[in-house]
Amino acid sequence: MNATVVYWIAFMAIFIIVYGIDLYVTSHRKEEITVKTALSWSAVWISVALAFGASFYFLIPQNQGSSLPTGPVLMTKFISGYLTEYSLSVDNLFVFILIFSMMGIQPSNQPKLLKLGILISVLLRILFILAGMGLVEKFHWIIYLFGLILIWTAYKMAFTKEDENVNPKSNILYKGASKLFPIDPDLHSPHFFTRINGKLHLTNIFLALLVIGSTDILFAVDSIPAIIGVIKEGVNGVLTLSEENFLAISSNLFAVMGLISLFFALKGIMGMFRYLKTGVSFILLFIGMKMLFSSVDAVADFFARHSWCSLAVIVATLLISILLSVLIAKSEGSGKFHDKVSQAKEGVKGAEHKGMGRFMQ
Repeated sequence: MNATVVYWIAFMAIFIIVYGIDLYVTSHRKEEITVKTALSWSAVWISVALAFGASFYFLIPQNQGSSLPTGPVLMTKFISGYLTEYSLSVDNLFVFILIFSMMGIQPSNQPKLLKLGILISVLLRILFILAGMGLVEKFHWIIYLFGLILIWTAYKMAFTKEDENVNPKSNILYKGASKLFPIDPDLHSPHFFTRINGKLHLTNIFLALLVIGSTDILFAVDSIPAIIGVIKEGVNGVLTLSEENFLAISSNLFAVMGLISLFFALKGIMGMFRYLKTGVSFILLFIGMKMLFSSVDAVADFFARHSWCSLAVIVATLLISILLSVLIAKSEGSGKFHDKVSQAKEGVKGAEHKGMGRFMQ
């Protein structure tokens, strides 16, 4: 049994265990999940993913005929792909939160939609990765098309507001279902379908699921070129196709593990990630440009021999974007506090002035 097969078995076992724990924790807690608890669980899942990636460095044997060390290349590619896909998944969660808000989904119905949305995302990503990797292997020029898609996605992400992209009533699946079936007037029904006077009705949460499913397709279209760009750049003859497929799928699915916990954290601290979207758009631009210039021997050779460089750019970009978000949120909070203090002082001075006027009278 070769190392890739062993890692496939280990990955599937970890994924099932982590997803099961995440489902259990979020489904069986009687009290509301706090931001602190959600962040703690998220930190655990991130640590598991990074430890899994780090193990490549020590446990993967060297591929014969490869001029570069296989283990370190696998490790840097996995972590780079994981961080890129995780940041895209966080942006995906922001869209879920926006959909829930715009469609008036009750908090009690949100976990059910969230779990189904993540499962749909998992299936779509696996299908798109296998198709995309196969196409690039047969038609190398497609990697340049993927590069252009990433650059366009980066532009769209940087200069378009989320609520301009997510309008449930303009969604083609939403409109189609609304025309074919009557809609249950009870917006807070926990069921996907109901019968009223013997007639089948769609509910609000089923329509929300359709909107979430369509956004999952869009996110898969955006994320697959990104992971292919990370895995494919500068590693010709270093990794086998089976190793590349494993890296692409495992890093993608590790990125969606623990998203249920993270969802509850993001609801409480969305302001802390104000500039994450800008950071992710820069990462996509960086990957897209590398894909476009992969035909230049000097560029391809540089990133092949310095695969850590891409990882450094991704980590630095995410850290800077989150740090800026936190610092600016704090300064704005401080500014609001000072405004309130000033208003209070003016109120006190006004009261003293009125009191002094009365005294003089």
